[in-house]
Amino acid sequence: MITITGLKLKNPTMLAAGILGTTGASLLRVARSGAGAVVTKSIGTIPQAGHPNPCMVETECGFLNALGLPNPGYRNYHEELAIAKKGEIPVIASIFGADAPEFVEVAIGLCNFADAIELNLSCPHAGRYGASIGIDPSLVCEITSSVKKAVNIPVWVKLTPNVTDITEIGLAAEEGGADAVVAINTVRAMAIDIESGFPILGNRFGGLSGTAIKPIAIKCVYDLYDALNIPVIGVGGISSWQDAIEIMMAGASAVQIGSAVHKGLTVFAAIADGIRDYCRTHDCEIKDVCGLAHKR
Repeated sequence: MITITGLKLKNPTMLAAGILGTTGASLLRVARSGAGAVVTKSIGTIPQAGHPNPCMVETECGFLNALGLPNPGYRNYHEELAIAKKGEIPVIASIFGADAPEFVEVAIGLCNFADAIELNLSCPHAGRYGASIGIDPSLVCEITSSVKKAVNIPVWVKLTPNVTDITEIGLAAEEGGADAVVAINTVRAMAIDIESGFPILGNRFGGLSGTAIKPIAIKCVYDLYDALNIPVIGVGGISSWQDAIEIMMAGASAVQIGSAVHKGLTVFAAIADGIRDYCRTHDCEIKDVCGLAHKR
């Protein structure tokens, strides 16, 4: 059992945003498969279809996706959150908007159905949303502050790695009142079909997730842990308990799992069990692992 931003988790694993999070039934399956918490698909003000297919492709080192934030709109998502809550673990609503008022609208619309809000300020392929806002410290601070004042549940901010200095963005989120930051979202990338010469994704470029970005995530978490006074939740390329321990040693208080779900939902229990066994073997607690690399 761990506590992060006031939420009690039976273990430090969470489903990352955008992975199986469109329906309450899929979130419930993840909850019953051993996750400590679940994060929804990013939800906005109105329904939207996202980018044209193909919107996801497997590469030799991970996955490329450009979904474009497809979602049903927050007014149509209350029932899905109610179903997810039957899993009896924290449900975090990932939300997006074009500006502070839109973020506030969605946050208010969902806060009575979720245990925390995660601000998607980091999607690399969503036009005027996501990272287009999340690269600007002043906007990050403004949006975070506006949402924090509007709701009475924890507010997390998901950060983009596609910046020169992620700590500058993390500090802006902290200044705005964020209860935690989540690092990282996908890395801007693309693939080209050499037979036709066309980009493979319908959106031409997208975000890279999976094994290839784990070292990037670890460095970002390491730097944020040094710079901030709020918890850092690590995500990016985590597919085993060893990966989880590594990013926790960099400074993560908990971990989110995304691409590794393609192996099956048993990944949550497997990673949680591995963390538990590691702590037992080394006669320590999870809190002792967090940030250990900074003490060496």
